[in-house]
Amino acid sequence: MARALSTPSAADDRRLSDLRSVGPATLDDLRRLGITTVKQLARASPEGVYRRLCRLDGIRHDPCVLDVLACAIAQARDPRLPARQRDWWYWSRKRKVQEAGRAQAR
Repeated sequence: MARALSTPSAADDRRLSDLRSVGPATLDDLRRLGITTVKQLARASPEGVYRRLCRLDGIRHDPCVLDVLACAIAQARDPRLPARQRDWWYWSRKRKVQEAGRAQAR
């Protein structure tokens, strides 16, 4: 059974830099997109933030950037996320499985 994501409370005082897998480059990207709080990040979608970043920079970023964003957003939504899901490579594997499934469906 899937565990429901918890919504960050008003008392959530975590900073973006507190999220695992979020380093200086990701912090800079989020700031350039106007995302400065964990609460803002929790309301975002990984794909939406990734597309906005690609448009802002005029390039298609490596898909691993999407994985880092998915990881950060999942942590922003659920501070009790299991340890393995707080690493970007968990989200990378998940994305690759989904992409393979879509490719087979064609």
